[in-house]
Amino acid sequence: MDLKYKTPLAFLLVISILASGCVQSEPQEEKELQEFQQTKNIMDTTVTVAVYAPNESEASKATDDAFSEIYRIDALMSPSKEDSQLTILNTVGEVENADPDFIYVLEQSKYYSEKSGGAFDITIQPVLDLWKSKFLPGGSQEPPTADELNETLKLVNYSKISIENGTVSLEPGMKIALGGIAKGYAVDKAIEALEEDGIENAFVNAGGDGKYIGQKSDGTPWVVGLQNPDRSGQYVTAIEARDIAVATSGNYERYFNESAKVSHISDPRTGYPSEGIISSTVIAGNAIDADSFATAIFVLGEEEGLEMIENLEGVECLIITEDRRLVYSSGFKEYETED
Repeated sequence: MDLKYKTPLAFLLVISILASGCVQSEPQEEKELQEFQQTKNIMDTTVTVAVYAPNESEASKATDDAFSEIYRIDALMSPSKEDSQLTILNTVGEVENADPDFIYVLEQSKYYSEKSGGAFDITIQPVLDLWKSKFLPGGSQEPPTADELNETLKLVNYSKISIENGTVSLEPGMKIALGGIAKGYAVDKAIEALEEDGIENAFVNAGGDGKYIGQKSDGTPWVVGLQNPDRSGQYVTAIEARDIAVATSGNYERYFNESAKVSHISDPRTGYPSEGIISSTVIAGNAIDADSFATAIFVLGEEEGLEMIENLEGVECLIITEDRRLVYSSGFKEYETED
């Protein structure tokens, strides 16, 4: 799981929106809709909000409201903000009167942990800290020993997260990482804000985690392209995205140390970096589901990851293995474009 929020998919694998610009639409029910788009850097990634609205004023309000939700979630769950509830929990082990959104994400994380057999576990942070310490200046510049990992793994147990009467607490030494879930939740909250403002056709994409509602003004769906990891600008497939979320987890040369080549996603069950998969892309109804299950697949690997997805309702995946094979869940191809 991520040490921090995942960066934009700017290396070997990216999710690209194959629809952009301010394009004037055909009249719809006496309203002429235009596409308005804005991009900002939030949660250590690039976030784009695109909406169809009758005028710039309505689009601006809706877009501002969407970004406000993302900023709010970031303020709660950022690992780099000293006053975030995540930082407070990791520092003192307890947060009283925790924000309902913070509690919701923690509760949902337990669901993903159970569905993945512990491959998704937000209490992985002590293991990530251990790996990082080894490759910082002054560190050994070598992987942790088996004894060090086994000792640290005693602090990794999602069932030990206590949530009671609005208070969240951890056992001594435990810490959590929300890099594999918070961004997806922020995307969902941003879409909710757009819908509350009456926006019916829009998308929010945060560094490869996106949710898409409605359609483009010409009646065609949003299209999401999955880039070929070996050829920049080429796509292995394209997805028709109408009222779905799409998220990708992967290894994009993001390492603790360039020479060590250590993946930023580690297995909470073993403490070792995940291997065997270049990327896992998940389609789901909500971005929080897509984000979390994509991370879980990356940890589980091809066979176990595919088995998990096949047992979930309304969730599909595409896995790219290290030997460049494309592995599809049974219903994924239904979302692919015919062109």
